[in-house]
Amino acid sequence: MSKARLVGAAATALTSILGAIFAVEGGYVNNPLDPGGETHHGVTKKVAVESGYTGPMRDLTKEKAAAIYASRYIEKPGFLPLVERDRWVAEETIDSGVNFGPYRPSCWLQQTLNHLNDRQRDYPDVVVDCKIGPATLAAFDALRKRRGDALACELVVKLMDAKAAGEYMRLAGTNANSEAFMVGWTRTRLGNVDFRQCR
Repeated sequence: MSKARLVGAAATALTSILGAIFAVEGGYVNNPLDPGGETHHGVTKKVAVESGYTGPMRDLTKEKAAAIYASRYIEKPGFLPLVERDRWVAEETIDSGVNFGPYRPSCWLQQTLNHLNDRQRDYPDVVVDCKIGPATLAAFDALRKRRGDALACELVVKLMDAKAAGEYMRLAGTNANSEAFMVGWTRTRLGNVDFRQCR
């Protein structure tokens, strides 16, 4: 884990984000309606195996799951700089990445920033390439400068949640099995990152 890169408040924020994700994801599940199959601490068997894990999924430790999260869902998609900038926006993005894979939330963050730039008066549109890099981070910095840290955080968290809600409804509308998870998704994933914590 690149927590060595993070110090002080950022390292504490990352630990807190991982704890919140573990709390939402829970322990071992193997629901036949879930295309992810066997899952423990939110890590699917496929992802665990691709990450080098060879044991039974029931035995996957939180420490191993945290290492997988750090590598695949935080470092690789470029979310670490968000942890350094804003704990709540980072949690919303990382949490969505664990639930949907990092690609969609990366797209959503870029789309959200474009929606919030007041027709490019505040900062230029970001190319929605679904890769979080310097241009995306610069746009987020510009939003924070223009709107203030707290309001920028609130706006991004709310719109990212709206993107997730839309994707849940799309999944439930196109796959009857997905409807089985709609109550749980709505109850535990939407609003689980509380924008009122933005400050």
